[in-house]
Formats: sequence, structure tokens, C-alpha cells
Amino acid sequence: MEISASMVKDLRERTGAGMMDCKKALVESNGDMDKAIDYLREKGISKAAKKAERIAAEGLANIYIKGNNAVVLELNAETDFVAKNAEFKELLDKIGNTILESDAKDMQTALNLKCGSDTINDLIVNATAKIGEKISLRRFETVTKKDSEVFGSYLHMGGKIASLTVVEGSNEEVAKDVAMQAAAMRPLYTNIESVPEEDLEHEKSVIKEQVVNEGKKPEFADKIVEGRIRKFYEETVLEEQAFIKDSSLSVKAYLENNKCKLNKLVKYEVGEGMEKRQENFAEEVMSQIK
Repeated sequence: MEISASMVKDLRERTGAGMMDCKKALVESNGDMDKAIDYLREKGISKAAKKAERIAAEGLANIYIKGNNAVVLELNAETDFVAKNAEFKELLDKIGNTILESDAKDMQTALNLKCGSDTINDLIVNATAKIGEKISLRRFETVTKKDSEVFGSYLHMGGKIASLTVVEGSNEEVAKDVAMQAAAMRPLYTNIESVPEEDLEHEKSVIKEQVVNEGKKPEFADKIVEGRIRKFYEETVLEEQAFIKDSSLSVKAYLENNKCKLNKLVKYEVGEGMEKRQENFAEEVMSQIK
């Protein structure tokens, strides 16, 4: 039987499943809409689709490295309990290694990559249906280094923060130390030059208001602002932070002492910038019973 576009559209609207999944279901059921719905339910696909609008702000970040290539990615779930599950971690590794072996640069390409007989998107949909929570690949970044550079990687809090550095020089220990610094101290910027002008001006305006409210003399204001901007850099800029292994050095000085230069930093913190899932646990349990 010929499967029309309108049939696919109708099934998609009734189940929330993806177009390709709907078409496959209709083919398998020879165009019978009810059987196609059952097919999607049996495969867990329509169940997964219904969870698409739920918030998944927990999860894990990880780093995968092979030769001169690396991938940093974040895979989300709705609860930390699921993120600690061995099955979730296995899915994360499958996705990470598949992207690492590819030349994918954007999300759509990555989701369509083959991982065995399934695509990455298929794996995520199947995991969502099986685990019972929305699972989503939020973001990833591929990084390629030169032969003269080294990677440094560090996972903080069991994968809640993943930090990857690219350092000019052959000292892998330095590269890892700087990655650890970034994960632990959570800088907003890599170096002073990377601080956006609007961020800097905003901070200056806040400090000036503080100075006025403190009743400081106007002739001292500029020096006070200058001093506090220095403090702002030391707190938010990676290279200006005190090195966690030797507070007498800045990270920049530590790099220079080892004849190294930080060329790139990628840092993912799970759920940053996302709305956290907030539900009454008792109500959720009762809803499952009903």
C-alpha cells in the first residue's frame, strides 16, 4: 500500500513521533492507522515523544580524545538518579566515541550518525522510552589540535563539569592542571582579551555605583574602580586566577614558567543556563499510581 504524506502527518499529530518513525510504522502496519499507533507504542517511540517538552537539566558531561582530535559533550536527563545509571553512562560513551570518529560539526549531522544499526537519535529515543525520562544530547564541540599542542582534560564532580584545554608546548601535566583549574574555579573568560567590552563596562558601572554609595571622594573613584576591576579579573578570568596548586602564582605565570601557552578552553557545566526540573515528588508518585 502506498503511504501518503497526509497519512504520515496524521500519525505524527496523533502520536508526536518523528516523521520517519511514523512512515516506518505505517509501512510495517500496511497503512492501518491503529496498528501503526500500536507499533509506535510497542517500540516506545510515541512514549518518548510525549516527554519531549519536559525539562532535562541533569546529566553528565564527558571528554573523548583520540590523537589530535577531541570531543566535549553534554547528555541530559531529568534526574540525577538516572544520570548515575550505568545504562546512561554507556549511552554517553557510545555517542561520544561515535562523534569522535566522525567529522560532525552540527547537532543535526551528529544525531544522524550511525552507531551500529541505529542512529544516535534512535539510541536517544529508545533510551528515553526505556528509562522513562527525557534524554537529550544538549551540545557538543569538536576540537582539533596541532602536533605542537597537547590536550589537557579534567572531569569535576563525577562529570558535572568537563574541562578541556589545548596548550602550546609538550607538557601534558600543565595542560591537565589548567583544565582542573578551570573545572574547579569556574572562570567566565579565558584571558583578559576575551572579556567582552559590554561585560567590562557593565562591571565598571556597578563598581562606580558602589563607590558612590560608599561615600568615597570623587577624585579617588577612578583608582578604586581600577583596583576592583583587577579583582574582577582575578575572580573571573582563568589566566588571572591564583593557581590552585600554588597560590603565589597566577595561572598565566604558571604557564609562562613552563614555557606553555593556553590556546583554547572548552568547559561544560551540566545544566548551566537551563531551568531546573522542580516537581513535588509525592505528587509525581501518586500520578504514576493513578
